[in-house]
Amino acid sequence: MNWLDKAISFISPEWGAKRAAWRSNLDEIRNYDAGNYSRLNAGWAVTNRSAEATDQAYRDVVRARARDLERNSDIMNSVLRSYRRNVIGAGFQLQANGKNSRINKELERLWKKWCKARNCDVTGTQNFMQIMGMAVTRKKVDGGILFVKVYTNDGMIPFKLQMIEVDELDNMRTGTQKNGNRVIGGIEYTKYNRPIGYWIRQYDIDGFTLSAPRFVPAKDVIFYYTKNRPSQVREMSDMSPTIPRIRDTNEFMTAVSVKERIAACLSVFIKKTLPPVGIGRGTNSDNSAKHDYDGKTLTPGMIKELNAGDDVQVVNPTGQATDATAFTKLQQRMIGAGQGLSYEATSRDMSETNYASARQGAIEDEMTYQEEVDAIMDVMDEIYESFVISCVLSGQIQIKDFWNKKENYLDHTWIKAPKKWIDPQKESNATKTAMSTGQKTFKEIAAEAGKDWRQQIDDMAEVIAYGKKKGIDLGGVIFDEKVESKEEGSKTNEKKPIEKPGDEGKE
Repeated sequence: MNWLDKAISFISPEWGAKRAAWRSNLDEIRNYDAGNYSRLNAGWAVTNRSAEATDQAYRDVVRARARDLERNSDIMNSVLRSYRRNVIGAGFQLQANGKNSRINKELERLWKKWCKARNCDVTGTQNFMQIMGMAVTRKKVDGGILFVKVYTNDGMIPFKLQMIEVDELDNMRTGTQKNGNRVIGGIEYTKYNRPIGYWIRQYDIDGFTLSAPRFVPAKDVIFYYTKNRPSQVREMSDMSPTIPRIRDTNEFMTAVSVKERIAACLSVFIKKTLPPVGIGRGTNSDNSAKHDYDGKTLTPGMIKELNAGDDVQVVNPTGQATDATAFTKLQQRMIGAGQGLSYEATSRDMSETNYASARQGAIEDEMTYQEEVDAIMDVMDEIYESFVISCVLSGQIQIKDFWNKKENYLDHTWIKAPKKWIDPQKESNATKTAMSTGQKTFKEIAAEAGKDWRQQIDDMAEVIAYGKKKGIDLGGVIFDEKVESKEEGSKTNEKKPIEKPGDEGKE
């Protein structure tokens, strides 16, 4: 009750009571527990601002703390490595899907050659999949990374990639340009918030000084980051929701470790008893046989003699340390949940799982990883398109109608390396059922296994034919004979299956 309510109640208790009743009624009608300012929410002060206004004041601090945990926290690295090995894993295989099979094979061959470190990386230190793996990690920690397309004279083709950290965006360059565009956080935007260029101040080779800012057009830059709000124009670390909890868990484990080390210490004290002596000149105290304990230690099987009257007191702490297992498990579950992952995926602890729970957890985790896989595939799509165009311009491949039918030759898919099965027999039976019932095609199953379906069929046919030649039945059916048959006045080519050994005489 404020001073006005008190004054009204003093003058007219009736009006004061009515005022209080109406106020209470209005609070009940319009009350949201998440929006009131009661005692429980008194310290929860928030404001509504644009994404950039919210992020820019904390972006550098959050990134620095995330990097510190990356360097020093095992829990942090358990999340980062889980993302990297599941999103990138053993890498992606290109499958060109153009209408000309000869050109497709040539593009796949050139791409495999270009992906080597000396051809794709401007520094010549990382191959293509290592660059992609680093990009996934930097997005989780730093919030994003920039791929800059560099056109050089060395290498297989005049096209390479340069990786730029988000720190190197020129934050000092801001405001409205003469052309009417705005620069925010080193990125120049149109009035529709579409980036048209990036102002970059790259770190010098010593790692401390920054070079003069240079403008790179947006067509030559791929900014790989997560956009969570329409008003967001810069990155924010993907680990920001879980950074405080990871640090708290690390601090807790450090405190427990120190306590355990102290509790494990065994201390021994020598309690000395002064010998009885008289008073006066006749007192005689012979200390010639007195032992000194300085520098003495306890060793296995040790037998020592104490001074007369000395006693030994052992200090052996018996208090049990705090059971940290339950606490750390809960914290790791919440850390994983904050990143959309299960406890098992981040902790690698499978002691409480069976096949069903592990399979369900893997499915849910895979949906989280798939979001990142789709994002990194978009980056690889743009890089591949620039690669094909560079191959055509440099004469590495001859395509006469490329510029008229460019989309036909740029068509492609990425085949991700498969994961190991939890139970191969169950997974194999499920795949067989899915294909026999039409739920999946052989092409889809081959892609899930990380293989090219055409190449797989060719390999199967080659193996079966070689087995037949050697007189070994490897199963399966191949066709190698063409039989002409007339059907409704037209000729069609039919293939007759090869009989397996032992089938002679069977109808």
